[in-house]
Amino acid sequence: MVETISGREQTPNPPEDSVMPPGLRHAYWFAAFNALSFPIVLSNPMILYGKTLGAGATVLGIIAGMMPLLVIFQIPAANYVARVGYKRFVYAGWGTRVMFIFAMALVPLTGGFLDATTRLALLLLLLFCFNLSRGISSCAWLPWITTLVPADRRGRYLAQDAACQNLSSFLTFVIAALVLGEAPQPGRFAVIFAFSAVMGAVSLGFLKRIPDVPIPEATRTSRTPVPWLAMARYEPFRRLLWAAAAWSVAYGGVTAFTVAYLKSSAGMGEGRILLVTSVMYLGGLSSLWLLGARLDRLGSKPVLIVALGFWLLILGGWLVLAGGGWPATMPVILSLEVLMGLFSAVVTMAFMRLAMGVIPEMGRSHFFALYSVITSVSLGLAPIGWGLMIDAVGSWRAQAGGLEWNRFTLFFAAANATLLIALGLTRRLHEPTAAGMAAVLREIKFPSPGRIWRKLRPRE
Repeated sequence: MVETISGREQTPNPPEDSVMPPGLRHAYWFAAFNALSFPIVLSNPMILYGKTLGAGATVLGIIAGMMPLLVIFQIPAANYVARVGYKRFVYAGWGTRVMFIFAMALVPLTGGFLDATTRLALLLLLLFCFNLSRGISSCAWLPWITTLVPADRRGRYLAQDAACQNLSSFLTFVIAALVLGEAPQPGRFAVIFAFSAVMGAVSLGFLKRIPDVPIPEATRTSRTPVPWLAMARYEPFRRLLWAAAAWSVAYGGVTAFTVAYLKSSAGMGEGRILLVTSVMYLGGLSSLWLLGARLDRLGSKPVLIVALGFWLLILGGWLVLAGGGWPATMPVILSLEVLMGLFSAVVTMAFMRLAMGVIPEMGRSHFFALYSVITSVSLGLAPIGWGLMIDAVGSWRAQAGGLEWNRFTLFFAAANATLLIALGLTRRLHEPTAAGMAAVLREIKFPSPGRIWRKLRPRE
């Protein structure tokens, strides 16, 4: 078994002229309609609704971290994927979670007979059920797509998939902002939750049309115990796990607590916050232009190093903003949101492509389950931990270095320190075919960090 773990993927490299499977276009439509649904339930609209029910930073961290935490159920679920089949497994889980979204749409309408605390508890229960069904079924998605997409086209597929998701997510936030407005009534939250449920139901139609892939009989009927420890010790995979987990800890909570900062410290209303944060997805959409098919040529490692370097500047910008070094003007906030969307998409695509290449064909479902669980648990625990830290700091303030150090500046500083660790671990990743840093900077034509920093700085 160790030989199969340490061996390379046994399928030959696809020819240079390999093409996408014809039915893969349905995966893009699924991604588009799915992204009209899940950002409402898993992102800022749900965070804002939680705040209207009196949720503190710790509870907001639980809401933000619940989805990645429940991915841990991929570990036991991976044993059943081969027997059920990739497509059936994903379809069953996605259909179940849509039913819970319809139930969430009813929660804001119960204000006449349930108090805010009870509604918050009911919402957390439904979110748990939603994320549990998602966590179980998602273990079949990456093995399915990895088998379906030719190896030399995976970077292009990931870029196009990210573009579909980011464009739809941008539209979702604009729609939510227009519906909610400023100081929204509970009925308006019910409307956007219902919209999320309907779009999720539509996405199932396209999911059903994605071509399935056969699973070898030996894999489907195997009863061999899974050597989880040996898998985790496979050196290229182990390095990938450490780097991706460190990134997840650094990134976990950033979107949730930038929203909390804009709401509590910058004094923005719900509708305005959603419009402002929607541009993050325009940044993610631009990743298609920035990378496109280049990710397949350049490799993941050098792209990750450059992207994480820009993330140090982004979090540094939020730190200065939260500390009063810059005024909270719209150009500064929008610039930071766009850069967040762009480089979070780049980091996600690069890690995913590297996982597709590093993970062997034998035991693919279990490898992906382990990868998803480690990174997702890190991503889920991080906002809870950050939320506890923010609540513990509370209203404490101090002046140092020309900045006001408060709960949000401390959060951004701590996240940036964790990001430095992720950058160091990324430099140790195993990818022999990756291009050099000079080739990455020359082909992608990144502007210099100093130039971006000067553009973000407000003029006096």
